[in-house]
Amino acid sequence: MTDVTGAPADVLHTLFHSEQGGHEQVVLCQDRASGLKAVIALHSTALGPALGGTRFYPYANEAEAVADALNLARGMSYKNAMAGLDHGGGKAVIIGDPETIKSEELLLAYGRFVASLGGRYVTACDVGTYVADMDVVARECRWTTGRSPENGGAGDSSVLTAFGVFQGMRASAQHLWGDPTLRGRKVGVAGVGKVGHHLVEHLLTDGAEVVITDVREESVRRIQDKHPSVQAVADTEALITTEGLDIYAPCALGGALNDHSVPVLTAKIVCGAANNQLAHPGVEKDLADRGILYAPDYVVNAGGVIQVADELHGFDFDRCKAKASKIFDTTLAIFARAKSDGIPPAAAADRIAEQRMAEARRR
Repeated sequence: MTDVTGAPADVLHTLFHSEQGGHEQVVLCQDRASGLKAVIALHSTALGPALGGTRFYPYANEAEAVADALNLARGMSYKNAMAGLDHGGGKAVIIGDPETIKSEELLLAYGRFVASLGGRYVTACDVGTYVADMDVVARECRWTTGRSPENGGAGDSSVLTAFGVFQGMRASAQHLWGDPTLRGRKVGVAGVGKVGHHLVEHLLTDGAEVVITDVREESVRRIQDKHPSVQAVADTEALITTEGLDIYAPCALGGALNDHSVPVLTAKIVCGAANNQLAHPGVEKDLADRGILYAPDYVVNAGGVIQVADELHGFDFDRCKAKASKIFDTTLAIFARAKSDGIPPAAAADRIAEQRMAEARRR
């Protein structure tokens, strides 16, 4: 079933009628000369210009791309609110395989579409886009972050993303065990790529025992060559069932917490960098029922968005790190709210974010 524009009616229903909707604006972009087809979704500008990355991905169809943009934009509203940023949530998706259709012409065309929004949307890197791509987009659009240091940007945001996750992990330890140190704790890290390998460094410095896994053998080898004490296991299944595991840090793909993994998870805390860790609504209750403390992913992995937001004011690493360190206090506040309201931490984080956005709308 389609509407008068030919768009799938379920997409418009999601936008205007469902709880997952409520978006302020959705822009469909096309430049036939370059092959660009993109969707820019602005969920909220209550706190300020919408901020979120550009995902370049070969979606099965246009409806799937629109739905992804809507969901990701909504998530950015919550992430930015909990990070204390004066930004709402937005996200863009470019439809197609970046390995085959990405070009300078396409990125410049995309930059012109973002610029046409007049600053209501600030873009950055995401899956399929990189610092070099943002440098190209920025030639047409000044509302572009995640650029290279040579072009006035902050470069790779994985350093502060890992630092923020580490702060969330310290807060989790404080809440559960009464001490913010990871010394003597066994921590399993699934995915030791851009963010995960920085997180391992923080954990080792703090005295943790670290177990890792990654689908890329070279990523595992890079860490073990530098730190022979780090143990590696074959896969995530082996990691989450490791005996004596205190903390599980999913730092790879989303959906890590699901109906299969939660029942066998040996850790008492889950705190990692991966986005969308909860495979479906209700998983957070399953974790709580097992006595597993969950640090909401979009709260603890906000170091990256804190960094790219700072570019708009002239990037200062120390200023960004100071903001990212507040993830410790924010995570503790979420656990306190969860306890007082009798709800899981993920629900508590949502309530706090929604309260901040609602207060901003009333001003």
